[in-house]
Amino acid sequence: MSEQDQLRSARQAFGQRLRGLRLVAELNGRQLSARSGMRGSKISRIELGRQNPTEDDIRVWCHACGAEDQLPELIAAHRQIDEMWEEHRQAMRAGLKQQSERVKPLYERTRLIRAYEPQTVPGFLQTPGYTRAVIEDVSRFHDLTDDIDQAVEGRLNRLRILESGMCGFSFVIEAGALYAQRGSVAVMLEQFDYIDHAARFANVALGIIPLGRLRTIWPGEGFYVYDESLVRSEHWTGGYRTKRPSEIATYLRIFMLLQSQAVYGEAARAEVAAARRLLQSREIA
Repeated sequence: MSEQDQLRSARQAFGQRLRGLRLVAELNGRQLSARSGMRGSKISRIELGRQNPTEDDIRVWCHACGAEDQLPELIAAHRQIDEMWEEHRQAMRAGLKQQSERVKPLYERTRLIRAYEPQTVPGFLQTPGYTRAVIEDVSRFHDLTDDIDQAVEGRLNRLRILESGMCGFSFVIEAGALYAQRGSVAVMLEQFDYIDHAARFANVALGIIPLGRLRTIWPGEGFYVYDESLVRSEHWTGGYRTKRPSEIATYLRIFMLLQSQAVYGEAARAEVAAARRLLQSREIA
């Protein structure tokens, strides 16, 4: 399903939620029109997802249906829809360095960042060499022409925030991410050293889900939760963002389940050491 199809589906689902409020209030379209002052044709278009309601429309709708208690959640859901998917090419038009600068204030105002990564080292733990390898892959795939040095410098804001101690971090990483080589062997060995070092920071909790673990929750897309106010997740063709309380609550529940699958402390560092040994044995071979 394309991003446009998903946006269309989201708008239709939102229209159905408003229709549900009308039905619970035992109102037909004509009665809702009389109470709200909206034309019947507009009500129909909104419920079918063919017209995007304004926030004032939603307020009037909730008041007419006696559902004012649902207004905050509905407003949050409505605001999310148009920003739900952000195409990578659009996000990167200003350049990778500028993209990093744009999210810097978010990092600086957040007190706790929860991060799950299934296939790569989380950005906040990446060394410059590893970051460079990732950016080179992204630039090649998306045909970007950024200055790589500037882009790497922009991304290193994340590392500085981690080391500043101004924010707490809780990481859950699939062990498979440690075995996916990005850059040279030397780059990977340096990255393993840094993970082992950062795991000892007072503001860092590092969990690693071992290979072959009996799972109670399956691996999925990587995501980051900023306090309890925002979720960001990157996919092949777009970045997903949500500030919707119910969605954030779902991601927090997922994160807790993933945490329960992870090992910490010495056991986590042993997972890093195992990945290091395999890398070194391949190099010798």
